[in-house]
Amino acid sequence: MVTWRPDPTFYPSPRMAVKAPAEKLAYVVRLNPMANGKPDAMCVVDVDSQSSTFGQVVGVTDMPYTGGELHHFGWNACSSMLCPNAPHPHVERRYLVVPDIRSSHITILDTKPDPTQPKVVKVIDPNELAERTGYARPHTVHCGPDGIYISALGSPEGEGPGGIFILDHDNLEVLGRWEIDRGDQYLHYDFWWHLGYDTLLTSEWGTPRMVESGVLGDELLAGKYGHRLHVWDLYRRRHLQTLDLGAEYQMALELRPAHDPTKAYGFMNCVVSLKDLSASIWLWYRDNGSWHLKKVIDIPAEPASEDQLPPILKPFKAVPPLVTDINLSVDDRFLYVSCWGTGELHQYDVSDPFNPRLTGKVQIGGIVRRAGHPATSAELNGGPQMVEISRDGRRVYFTNSLYRAWDEQFYPDGIKGWMVKVDVNPDGGMQFDPNFFVDFGEQRVHQIRLQGGDASSDSYCFP
Repeated sequence: MVTWRPDPTFYPSPRMAVKAPAEKLAYVVRLNPMANGKPDAMCVVDVDSQSSTFGQVVGVTDMPYTGGELHHFGWNACSSMLCPNAPHPHVERRYLVVPDIRSSHITILDTKPDPTQPKVVKVIDPNELAERTGYARPHTVHCGPDGIYISALGSPEGEGPGGIFILDHDNLEVLGRWEIDRGDQYLHYDFWWHLGYDTLLTSEWGTPRMVESGVLGDELLAGKYGHRLHVWDLYRRRHLQTLDLGAEYQMALELRPAHDPTKAYGFMNCVVSLKDLSASIWLWYRDNGSWHLKKVIDIPAEPASEDQLPPILKPFKAVPPLVTDINLSVDDRFLYVSCWGTGELHQYDVSDPFNPRLTGKVQIGGIVRRAGHPATSAELNGGPQMVEISRDGRRVYFTNSLYRAWDEQFYPDGIKGWMVKVDVNPDGGMQFDPNFFVDFGEQRVHQIRLQGGDASSDSYCFP
């Protein structure tokens, strides 16, 4: 008799995932911003502190096309395969699903034969994506019990609506658009779910036209970027509720739900307030059968002289924090907040999600500060951007590029790419690992995924 066993990197609960073996490799997308005809690539970084190549790039896989911009990506399968309603319990965490936010290609990389040299095994053409879904500019990837979910910013024509489409777990074919009834939802960015509450949530950025050439100042000041959170019936695929931050709060982006499936809350970041350039973190939560929003963290802008600022910020004489990513540790204790503008990574204890408490802060890069790193004497630009946390919560990795057109607006001297790591004190606080600084030079790096899973790759069905 043959006994099939689930992938050993799947865990039924976050409590068990925290005890998983430490990651040894990190996968990082690399953007080529230079006009030399070379493609973007997936880089593999050694994160095993006992390895002779610790902190070095040990593998590179070029994309089989040019003219795009790799941005976010994800695994084909994760711990949600162990949910009671999962029809695919024996799918492996093997393939990286890599959308291109500008060209609308989706590349599938196989990591199983050699994890340090992912192999291109499939490319989904933009025309196929448009024909089957009506969408373009694929963005975020999450593996669900019933398929691979991918968000898209909008239509092939550059407008909305944006939304979600599904890939089949087995053959990685595009199945079609997810939404049955989208209600008043038009803008789209991130999405995630509460599997235990049959609820999916989506956030808002802007249409492809609104983001691909940088921030459109007139539309920003008019409050036309995203500022709403949408609540959906996950299994009926229908819009249920709209929660509005108000047009003062522009660009409601990353969603980080509690990992414990019995907890019906999560965190969302807002990039900028039109009132004072501050950034903010919002808590969504369920109460008496409906969902609510509450602002729980404010991060103020910092005064600066005009000669220190890029043209887009000179009239304001201040550096906004520009919180562009957040991440929640698997034990739901610490929330990490990337302040890409001021060059800070904040750590908050969110054991009480209604009353976060700042417990740590590191500085690196920044529009004005240009703070350095223990491994180099150079001034650094960019700032904490895409942040990823190990499953045990002891290591946090982050990179410094946001999105090419926006990089140029806020760092017009050109971002030099880097990836760093901080070590976390279990009781709060963090410090840079002085031996981990990956210098990508003129190339830029964005999202990170950790081998075997990380704090933003898996969802769980058991507490």
